[in-house]
Amino acid sequence: MPRPLPASVDATLSALGEGDYVAERSLATSLFLALKLRRPLFLEGEAGVGKTEIAKVLSRVLERRLVRLQCYEGLDVASAVYEWNYPRQMLEIRLSEAVGDRDRDSLAEDIFAEKFLIRRPLLQALAPDLSGPPVLLIDELDRTDEPFEAFLLEILSDFQITIPEIGTIKAEEPPIVIITSNRTREIHDALKRRCFYHWVDYPDAERERRIIEVKRPKTPARLSAQIVAFIQRLRQEDLFKLPGVAETLDWTQALTELDVIELNSQTINDTVGTLLKYQDDIQKLQGGEAERLLAEVNAELAATNA
Repeated sequence: MPRPLPASVDATLSALGEGDYVAERSLATSLFLALKLRRPLFLEGEAGVGKTEIAKVLSRVLERRLVRLQCYEGLDVASAVYEWNYPRQMLEIRLSEAVGDRDRDSLAEDIFAEKFLIRRPLLQALAPDLSGPPVLLIDELDRTDEPFEAFLLEILSDFQITIPEIGTIKAEEPPIVIITSNRTREIHDALKRRCFYHWVDYPDAERERRIIEVKRPKTPARLSAQIVAFIQRLRQEDLFKLPGVAETLDWTQALTELDVIELNSQTINDTVGTLLKYQDDIQKLQGGEAERLLAEVNAELAATNA
């Protein structure tokens, strides 16, 4: 029996917590409504803030299959939805010609049967499953082009796909659909109207500390407080790419692996490549800037603990 969907916003928060996802209440509310009303949830935000992880957590805690479509430029129907198994079709044609048991019309009908259909992620997500409708993750939709967005409209509206040679394939129960975008370009309003929308922002200091407690529980308390305060200040700087939660966790793990118990400017300079991903940002931080930010962080923590 599939695990039932959360019955309230509090239950949704609790379910996300079971999967070690520290969510704010507004996100849990959007997710609960999307699940309750069987609507796709469109998550937009900067890279590394935890949008993709929501689908993974849902799959785990609801014990549903995760079907992931990773988007990229040039993604087409053959890669995302279906294609025909041409080698098997050719073999069927050759065998039929050798035996001579079918005319051309019946053969054409037979080779476009479902047994020759290769199901890609979107079509897989419409198939029935004993554990319940799967979680369909359409990840980084902004990497695709507008024609592919237009193709998605039928799926997101009616949870069905029309295949010219077969007809319409419709889901018995709609999958749980999570769509993510890093907003490298605007997604068309026609697609957004079919979804509930939520902007996933960088966490505040309290939630980021909680994330480290949950994801990196062996981190010393003093180091954890320094990391969070430093990154919160770093996000106020004029950088090409601000560090997200993913970078916070990577940096925390790197520091604990190095047995660091307290931040200093040398440690920051040595490990900045786990935190920032662009050379211009790294050069801006190294040296005096890292020392300045760390001094501000230590002063803030001292005032808090006084």
